[in-house]
Amino acid sequence: MIAGTFRSRQLAAPRGMATRPTSDKLRGTLFNILAPRIEGCRFVDLYAGTGAVGIEALSRGAGHVWFAEKAAPAVATIRANLAALKVERGFTLEARGVRVLLERLSGPVDVVFLDPPYEAAAEYAGTLEFLGSRDLLAPGGVVVAEHGSKVRLAERYGALVQTRVVKQGDAALSFFALGE
Repeated sequence: MIAGTFRSRQLAAPRGMATRPTSDKLRGTLFNILAPRIEGCRFVDLYAGTGAVGIEALSRGAGHVWFAEKAAPAVATIRANLAALKVERGFTLEARGVRVLLERLSGPVDVVFLDPPYEAAAEYAGTLEFLGSRDLLAPGGVVVAEHGSKVRLAERYGALVQTRVVKQGDAALSFFALGE
């Protein structure tokens, strides 16, 4: 973890290349940008992998974090990481995947982070379109998509409008907010 309650704690990751955790540096950049929004917020970590982004949000004071992940090894890793940090409440883990969580989630949420496999272009478009067509985001809320730095996401997905792109090495963060 970068900062907060769980600062300097190491998280486990599943073996193999199926899960690509967000780098510490990129996670630091993300949370430096999101800092004013985190305390007490309702945070959603989609395609959660190790859970590092959502756990970082909890570490920095998020009120509740929803994790969505369907790969069994990654779900087990999220559970193990939360247990190792003695996190017993303030989170919901949906092991049936992103769509199930989003369809069951009642808004409003303040921050949505999504990080599907970089090669899964359809996941980006489908998830962002879903978020842009539902009333889940709180006023002033933000959706952040991590993706490959050479990939350009659309500037608009339904009501979501791209407001910023931050590139760092091979990765990028695209920020979206509700447009008019």
